Amino acid sequence: MRRLGRTRYEDAHRLQQDLVAARADGLRSDILLVAEHDDVVTLGRKSLPGDAAGVEMPVVSVERGGEATWHGPGQAVLYPIVLLPEGRRDLHAWLRGLEQVVIDAMADFGVQGSRVEGYTGVWIGERKACSIGVAVRRWTTWHGLALNVDADLSRFSGFNPCGLDPRLMANLADHAACSLSAVEDRLVARFVEFHRDWVGC
Repeated sequence: MRRLGRTRYEDAHRLQQDLVAARADGLRSDILLVAEHDDVVTLGRKSLPGDAAGVEMPVVSVERGGEATWHGPGQAVLYPIVLLPEGRRDLHAWLRGLEQVVIDAMADFGVQGSRVEGYTGVWIGERKACSIGVAVRRWTTWHGLALNVDADLSRFSGFNPCGLDPRLMANLADHAACSLSAVEDRLVARFVEFHRDWVGC
């Protein structure tokens, strides 16, 4: 696990690319990156031209699935770079597993997270708190999840995050006493459990 702290999205993306190549080539083991980003909107593979046309911050097109979303201060971001073993190469199951990581971490703070049929991510009641989008290269996963902890949710305005009304975005800290670092710690712990089960070690 590597904590990047507050970092530019472009720098974290470049690091992911290097680590994915090394992992796919068998030159390193799986790794989890933990980050908090400066303001940026990323456009996934399902994004349409102009999806973030009204946004006054950097916009970056990336390889992950899904649509547009925002990353920024107050948001816990995890990038698992994992070579999926033979017999476990199911990206839909991987996404459901990442959702469970977040649901379990939320439960550690006494908050009930849930899934909504037809959407990837984790919700608190009728509002979405966590976005998830991944990519895979030679069966090595990258990109990951972003959980709003104590973020400025107005930064989602000006576009439709994950195709949704921006008013549907939620912060975990509105439902529990928690800090970004404490949430990162629980997400990491829950991911380690999930990873151990997934790869068998």
